[in-house]
Amino acid sequence: MVLVIGTGGAGLRAAIELAEAGVDVLAVGKRPKEDAHTALAAGGINAALATMDPEDSWQQHAADTLKESYLLADPRTVEIVTRGAARGIDDLERYGMDFAREADGRISQRFFGAHKFRRTAFAGDYTGLEIQRALLGRARELRIPVLEGVYLTRLLVHDGAVFGAYGFDLTSGRRHLIHADAVVLAAGGHTRIWRRTSSRRDENTGDSFRLAVEAGTRLRDAELVQFHPSGIIEPENAAGTLVSEAARGEGGILRNALGERFMTRYDPERMELSTRDRVALASYTEIKEGRGTPKGGVWLDVSHLPRQTIMTRLPRVYQTLLDLQMLDITREPIEIAPTAHYSMGGVWVRPEDHSTDVRGLYAIGEASSGLHGANRLGGNSLIELLVFGRITGRAAAAHSESLTAQPRSASATAEARAEVDELLAADGAENVRALQRALRNTMTEHAGVVRDEAGLRAGLTELAAIEKRMEDVGVHPDIAGYQDLAHAFDLKSAVLAARATLESALERRETRGCHNRADFPGQDPALQVNLVWSPDTGVTRESIPAVPEEISALMQEISTEGKLAE
Repeated sequence: MVLVIGTGGAGLRAAIELAEAGVDVLAVGKRPKEDAHTALAAGGINAALATMDPEDSWQQHAADTLKESYLLADPRTVEIVTRGAARGIDDLERYGMDFAREADGRISQRFFGAHKFRRTAFAGDYTGLEIQRALLGRARELRIPVLEGVYLTRLLVHDGAVFGAYGFDLTSGRRHLIHADAVVLAAGGHTRIWRRTSSRRDENTGDSFRLAVEAGTRLRDAELVQFHPSGIIEPENAAGTLVSEAARGEGGILRNALGERFMTRYDPERMELSTRDRVALASYTEIKEGRGTPKGGVWLDVSHLPRQTIMTRLPRVYQTLLDLQMLDITREPIEIAPTAHYSMGGVWVRPEDHSTDVRGLYAIGEASSGLHGANRLGGNSLIELLVFGRITGRAAAAHSESLTAQPRSASATAEARAEVDELLAADGAENVRALQRALRNTMTEHAGVVRDEAGLRAGLTELAAIEKRMEDVGVHPDIAGYQDLAHAFDLKSAVLAARATLESALERRETRGCHNRADFPGQDPALQVNLVWSPDTGVTRESIPAVPEEISALMQEISTEGKLAE
């Protein structure tokens, strides 16, 4: 049996491949499977189908991806994804997904960010939700068992090989001991460790990072985090919720508290249609230099647009702001600030099958690393789920079938059980959620859009203090369930992810893509490497294979005129 941890797009696609191969599979998620993080993805999914631009090719898709990564993406990983992208779309069609189409039936594709050609397929502004629905439909057809509301706390490892996982039910507290021949880790990234994030409160807390590292693997490029330019500021429990970039694409204007259209200072040609990292940096600078709103943001204004345009082109944005703030965007501007959006680094994996340092353990989706480098092309994350979900599912199936026996460790299981027991017995004075808040404040202050040596070192000092305070936590399950225990494990994950991020950001003494060092504003050719982290070794440098000549010849500056830069 193969265990898949995570029931978003990556986990479901891997589970489908395993089931279609005739392998017993169990998918486990802590959130409801219909509401996994994948369902929030709006923009689209990339593949060089050439339905709109016949001259497009997987090679050009690869070239665009590598260039946008600031040459930190792994060329082998990029080739696998871009070569396999069309098949990923075919799979979704096979599962019943309804893409937007041209009048003659071709799948419609549009420009998205720094793509040379139109290669982003979509379904309205809810592409991720449609992908999740299609995958769930296929999973139901295959009768794949899915456990929801289960929090897995530890991977079980013996002699360098994984043999299962341990966890508990979020409602009843019932323990789960799951034996498995292989484990596919698809439990997301670590963007929830910042104060403002596009992730919900109980996702992307670094679970994948901690599970993998404690099992014996490493992390790669933890410092490379994409900040989205437009997250709302309030209410606090929804801070960071995205305002789609379609708002800028349709003609939205950014202004500071003085009423200035400040993008004239940062990108006078592209203005609000500039790249995601540049708009985020511009907003951050305005706020930092005192030209932000009283609540620490900037204004995004679409009220000058015709009401009909807003209601037909931006219906999700309109409804979200009405629901969360009782704000009518046809009349008033939206207060926004940069928000942590996507982990471009993750668990160290081999490009060919996303296997890790631990035999039988694989990582995919936002939990993994290799495709995005220092800046992610919009639409690439969704196709990555499809391509590597299939490949890794097949690899995990082969690994399972190759085993003649699987040694297990009673002591590893006992340690996992004791870890939960000890936290449940913890009755200290420190509040877990207060420590989570302190950590988010530390990361926002010292490892946000712009970093520097002094700030990162201050962040590490504050992190050490939080780690010390964690020794005196109190955990108190109540009539509503075991959420407090889950928060305690979220905190353990967040602290590990924060340490990896801060130490790697300190080592990357340059500015490259999403990583802005105020004290090192230029790129350093010596740092065109991946930074690999583990608690034992700290940060080490890993060289990146050369880009094949047929791909490098296609890497060029791409005009974003008339395109929404994602």
